[in-house]
Amino acid sequence: MIVKTKKFALDPKEYVSISFKRHMKAGWKWLLIPAAVFLLGLVLHFTGTYKNWWIPVVAVVGGGLYVLFWYAQFYAASQMEQNKQMFDKFMYEIDSRQILVKINQKEGGIMKWESIQSAERMADAFLLIIGKGQFLRFPFTVFNSEHDLKLFESILKRKELLQ
Repeated sequence: MIVKTKKFALDPKEYVSISFKRHMKAGWKWLLIPAAVFLLGLVLHFTGTYKNWWIPVVAVVGGGLYVLFWYAQFYAASQMEQNKQMFDKFMYEIDSRQILVKINQKEGGIMKWESIQSAERMADAFLLIIGKGQFLRFPFTVFNSEHDLKLFESILKRKELLQ
């Protein structure tokens, strides 16, 4: 059976939000370094060993710059001309063999299931992860019926992409 979706596009703001949150969730350990330096600076200051505020300030600024850098990366990716196609409207025909991405009734491309690393069910959509900052987001509203939604979910479970 084939699941057909309505024509829809990914919103650039949504892309930035999802990509940034997923990256921060995966890379939160890097923020432990500025946190440790911050605590070290406070300990040194309040024990009287080294009375200066520059260590905690630099740690906060460094952690903030790390977060800002990654937000800017994903924001810039959403604004680049070569990534403009990510935000075009497409229809999808999904079956157990492939995902057919259609621009219109005559033009499109094929995406194999092997290129999908994982999937997750969000509150209002399915997210198919392709790579870092690359994903397909299928809101529940783009499916033509409740049956299509359940069929799509069962395909993801059979492909062992969704638990």
